[in-house]
Amino acid sequence: MTMVSGKVTLLSAGPGDLDLLTIRAAKALERADVLLLDDLANAQLATLAPNARVIRVGKRGGCKSTPQAFIQRLMRRYAAKGLHVVRAKGGEALLFGRAGEEIADLRRAGIEVEIVNGISSGFAAAAGLGVSLTHREHCQGVTFVTAHLQDDSEPDWAALAATRTTLAIYMGMSRIAHVCARLAETLAPSTPAAVVQWAGSASERRLLSRLGSLADDVAAAGFGSPAVILIGDAIGAAEGFALDASSASAQDDANAAPRRPLDGYAYAA
Repeated sequence: MTMVSGKVTLLSAGPGDLDLLTIRAAKALERADVLLLDDLANAQLATLAPNARVIRVGKRGGCKSTPQAFIQRLMRRYAAKGLHVVRAKGGEALLFGRAGEEIADLRRAGIEVEIVNGISSGFAAAAGLGVSLTHREHCQGVTFVTAHLQDDSEPDWAALAATRTTLAIYMGMSRIAHVCARLAETLAPSTPAAVVQWAGSASERRLLSRLGSLADDVAAAGFGSPAVILIGDAIGAAEGFALDASSASAQDDANAAPRRPLDGYAYAA
């Protein structure tokens, strides 16, 4: 197979703030001729690609999206002209970003593919909460899972719950009540849980709760996508998780300290 002269970089843009980009990502953007900018990536990435033609190729669940086949045609077309195409994806490109399909398609076309790793929103969410996803006193690992498969079926929630790992659930907000109900068939309703919306960005919002009440708390607080759902005993290590409402109210009334997060309490970054 004859290789074309251009190439495609699948670039992990991180969860939001530009200061979470890697140096390697910044260098790739500087060299880009064409920037295909995902809807979940920070739009200001374009300022780091001064010589690039910027094409927005939004893909978000529940919204009008650019077809995947069209995005792949764009990558092949511009790379075939000898250009450096940067496909900027929110979070980590290799995690729930269709990178596998794109890599295979580009290789079939004889196009060089470069992969630049980055920070996934699941890690940014844990950092915002100040917890370790693999705290050895609470679990033996972490499982990253999407709430629905390509054919719109769902994972085996009972099997996932039985692993006793921390569950980092992506793309699950539209069906959070169902997900929690299925997990509660195996896990205790008191299992610590959290939702972090817009993790790693200036708009980040966090909510601490427990599995049995998480869906109701999310609805009451008005949380939505994009957000990561975290479930497992390790989440109970988040600061303020064990406080009860009465002690927090006393703190607030006395103006002794700023309000800290409670079970079912949402707060901003």
